[in-house]
Amino acid sequence: MAEVISPRLYSCCNCRNEVALHDDVISKAFQGRNGRAFLFSHAMNIDVGRKEDRQLMTGLHTVADVYCSDCRELLGWKYERAYEETQKYKEGKFILEKSKIVKENW
Repeated sequence: MAEVISPRLYSCCNCRNEVALHDDVISKAFQGRNGRAFLFSHAMNIDVGRKEDRQLMTGLHTVADVYCSDCRELLGWKYERAYEETQKYKEGKFILEKSKIVKENW
């Protein structure tokens, strides 16, 4: 019988709701509000808050906070718009704070 291999995931630290796939990690070298954060190409089972302009370490961006869809834990933010040309690659991508997510199926 073949072994079923589950994908490596990240889940909400509070309720274990699956929020991202390890395969969608773009970078682990980002800074969040509370320390290290990961940049993801996609996220799931999240709610996106209101857009707002925020001055971040890399310049002015339009971002929206992202929350776990089950427990409403604030997990990070979504980059909606980057005003500097060198930061445009972040648009549509997600920051999830390392302290707010846990590994599953590792």
